Amino acid sequence: MATKNLNRIKVMLAERNCTNKWLAKQVDKDPATVSKWVTNTSQPSLEMIFKIAEVLKCNYTDLKRDIKEQKTSIDYLG
Repeated sequence: MATKNLNRIKVMLAERNCTNKWLAKQVDKDPATVSKWVTNTSQPSLEMIFKIAEVLKCNYTDLKRDIKEQKTSIDYLG
């Protein structure tokens, strides 16, 4: 079964040369929690998505994976 990458937090952090640890400090969360978001093991709340977008100075929509993109990669794997 394919992993569903529902967010792009990892991509946005990389584009800004920021670390998980830095983000954790900015949003007042445990680094292990942020790590789970980055690896798509778990997802942040909608409220937290807005806070992350504010910290990363991006639109909250930049943090979500495009459904069509996700479907294409799943179809390819399946």
